[in-house]
Amino acid sequence: MKKKILASLLLSTVLVSQGAVLSSVQANTTDEKIAAQDSKISNLTAQQKEAQKQVDEIQTKVSAIQSEQEKLQSENEKLQEESKKLEGEIAELSKNIVARNESLENQARSAQTNGTATSYINTIINSNSITEAISRVAAMSEIVSANNKMLQQQKEDKKAISEKQVANNDAINTVIANQQTLSDDAQALTTKQAELKVAELNLAAEKASAESEKVTLLEQKAAAEAEAKAAAEAEAAYKAKQASQQQTLAASANTTFAAQVQATSSSSSASSSDDDSSYTPAVTTVSQRPTYSSNASSYPTGQCTWGAKTLAPWAGDYWGNGGQWATSAAAAGFRTGSTPQVGAIACWDDGGYGHVAVVTAVESTTRIQVSECNYDGSGTQPIGNYRGWFNPTASRGTVRYIYPN
Repeated sequence: MKKKILASLLLSTVLVSQGAVLSSVQANTTDEKIAAQDSKISNLTAQQKEAQKQVDEIQTKVSAIQSEQEKLQSENEKLQEESKKLEGEIAELSKNIVARNESLENQARSAQTNGTATSYINTIINSNSITEAISRVAAMSEIVSANNKMLQQQKEDKKAISEKQVANNDAINTVIANQQTLSDDAQALTTKQAELKVAELNLAAEKASAESEKVTLLEQKAAAEAEAKAAAEAEAAYKAKQASQQQTLAASANTTFAAQVQATSSSSSASSSDDDSSYTPAVTTVSQRPTYSSNASSYPTGQCTWGAKTLAPWAGDYWGNGGQWATSAAAAGFRTGSTPQVGAIACWDDGGYGHVAVVTAVESTTRIQVSECNYDGSGTQPIGNYRGWFNPTASRGTVRYIYPN
């Protein structure tokens, strides 16, 4: 009996000992899982912080681009208002200068024809008394003083119009440069926004707890990465296209007016070429015409004004937008009119920016050919003949011609 009791006690002791060992093993396994989970959570938290940092950096870049776009847009609006104001002032000064030119030319012709100086002397000599002679001398002094004031005002107005033309041209160039920057920024912004979306979705995927939600987010991330890649490729293609267009524009700057006329003559009928001479206005001499540079660097590359200055180097350096050229040219002493002539600059004023081109062939006042730049408004179209024969009076508003002689 004692042996059975002892055996039972020994068996119980063994069983209890085994149970304790099993409990200890289970406890250790749970602790390891908890520790592993804690490590996983710690790692995920660190990854989330890094992902959030990436999101914040991209968001800062996006905000900077958006702020720059708003700043440039605001600057463009102010510059366009300034250019419009200067355009009006230039037009008024031009009108006054042209009117005074006509008055001074009439006085000069009258002096040559009627012998004004001799007439003044005779007027004094033929006075009936010293008092009358003094009165006549005083009257002639007033006339001379008025003429001197007119000449001084003419000089001041010409200086003022020159300064305003430079300021107007600077404003126009800045607006166009800002528009190019806005276009470039738009491409960069699209890429950055796509990258931001990838970073945000990546963060959301890391924070997802449910596997199905995480799979969905990963799919969205893959799609966003594809969009980001496409946006980057589009930006690269845009830059490549810009570079190619700039090369084409630079190459077109090597052309000459004679080459454009030759190209037009090759594609036109013989009768069209024969009619050109009938539209050549009589040559008149204009005194004190300004001297301009022979290159088109004062105008934005790719604009119609740049193309016209390239083909007609005799044109002014700061004549503004295309619609302002005829007014500026008249103030500078160039003849303007409504009759087309080979070699003349056609100037269309539509109430906006306007347009200019150089005439290369003429059949009649309603049928001409021109070489021009930026006819399509893209700013990347090289110099060339894009319209063939056309009616200039039915295109882009009122047309006037600036003659080179």
